[in-house]
Amino acid sequence: MHRYLRSVGFSTYKHKKKIEGLLTLLEQTAENRKCVQFEPGVNLCEIRAEVAPGMGVTLIGEVDEAGCFQRDYYYPYLLSPDESSAAECSIQRHTEKETFAGLLDDNRVGISLIFYLENGFEFQKRIMHRRPTRPVSVRLSSFSNEGKILLPLHKTRRQIEMAKVAAMDRNNLLEAARNGDEEAMETLTIEDIDMYSQISRRVMREDLYSIVDSCFMPSGIECDQYSVIGDILHVEEYQNKITDESIYNLTVSCNDLLFHVGILKADLMGDPQPGRRFKGQIWMQGTVVFSENEEDCI
Repeated sequence: MHRYLRSVGFSTYKHKKKIEGLLTLLEQTAENRKCVQFEPGVNLCEIRAEVAPGMGVTLIGEVDEAGCFQRDYYYPYLLSPDESSAAECSIQRHTEKETFAGLLDDNRVGISLIFYLENGFEFQKRIMHRRPTRPVSVRLSSFSNEGKILLPLHKTRRQIEMAKVAAMDRNNLLEAARNGDEEAMETLTIEDIDMYSQISRRVMREDLYSIVDSCFMPSGIECDQYSVIGDILHVEEYQNKITDESIYNLTVSCNDLLFHVGILKADLMGDPQPGRRFKGQIWMQGTVVFSENEEDCI
């Protein structure tokens, strides 16, 4: 079972036999099918079964000469209409199967953000047809199996503006440091030492979540999972058309990085409202928008 299958409303599907029956049903009823021939008589096929607006389950496999679909793997998906980043991005294939990971170097996050490539089939198709494969931008989305709603921090308008200016200055310093500027490196080091000192003093008398406004950090041993705290900008509630389970689609901003979080209503503690904060562990996936410039062909 895919760990995040419950996040699209299939929380009762826990045993292999039941999951196989569900995947067969989705395969037979799905309307979105794409195929590409990569060997004579064998086609690579992607089947997308939408169970709620913009989210569902993707099945990938081969169609043999007899026209039978042989499923290789599946994963839940959540589509994001919002551009998250236009920073430099690279794509690499996973070792175990024909799936891909994206590596996004965005200074706002502070780390190299790794995500599961949601439109890997499109990437493969572009390679086979010798079309451009250079990423232009990324639309990030994610799933969570457990989350909490935190109250927002009270900030004045002046504090909000000062935080934006400080974030821009830090991004400029990070970019300069990446390019080898020793003065920028020294400034960042001093800032980090000062921040550590301030936090150490405040944590003795304040609650941790009144100090930490947002966070984005790797979680566990899998490289595309993160622990996040971010501001909720928009909330949508959907129902899985097969199970009738309720699912939230949260638009979250963390360190000025915009992404969507799909989570089962029963797995979220608290009432999600714009202005409040989401805290949880997420599995990050992303849809890459590719260049259409023929010079970017591999």
